[in-house]
Amino acid sequence: MTIAATVLAQLPLAGRLLTGDAQYCQRTLCQQVVERGGDYLVTVKENQPDLFGEIALLFDQPPPGEVFATAVQYDKGHGRLEVRRLWASDALAGYLDWPGVKGVCKVERRCSQRGKVSIEVRYAITSLSAAVGADHLLVAKRGHWSIENRVHYVRDVSMGEDASRIRTGAAPEVMAALRNVLLALLRQAGWANIAAGLRHYGWRPADAPRLLGISIP
Repeated sequence: MTIAATVLAQLPLAGRLLTGDAQYCQRTLCQQVVERGGDYLVTVKENQPDLFGEIALLFDQPPPGEVFATAVQYDKGHGRLEVRRLWASDALAGYLDWPGVKGVCKVERRCSQRGKVSIEVRYAITSLSAAVGADHLLVAKRGHWSIENRVHYVRDVSMGEDASRIRTGAAPEVMAALRNVLLALLRQAGWANIAAGLRHYGWRPADAPRLLGISIP
């Protein structure tokens, strides 16, 4: 995540909401965002076992009287029905040992197509409180999903991620993080066509340092 921290340091974070997958659920990154006046909404998975366990327990066994803020969205088309539900709570705000955390979320995606139903449940932490509204959090999460899906397509097609033979230890996660950072840098540099951007820097490697704001005489 050193590269991600470097990229964040170059971005205007004040008043903005950073959304990220579980790779970005890191103390230093969240601290960096809130210190610069921004907010975060990041997915929590088993790579943060204590955090994941506390959030899962809250939604599985809520304390007496706990009322979650809720939101739901529906998408239908081409024989496919997708229902997204979000539950949000501030109950762990003073309990979790995490920089700037105010709220936690549970997000469920239920997809029905051709008689088959798939369900995906994820948890998240945010520096926003539930007072911003569950609808606001669900819209932000949905926006991240749409970006994530677009990024996955580019990584698989333009970067050949699925064909990668890297399988040992944490190397796959490191390479995935590097691909995410590279895509962010290319888009920040104005490349709408990622394949064209990759070809450009492949043909002109001396231009590549400029993506990080480095000039080589």
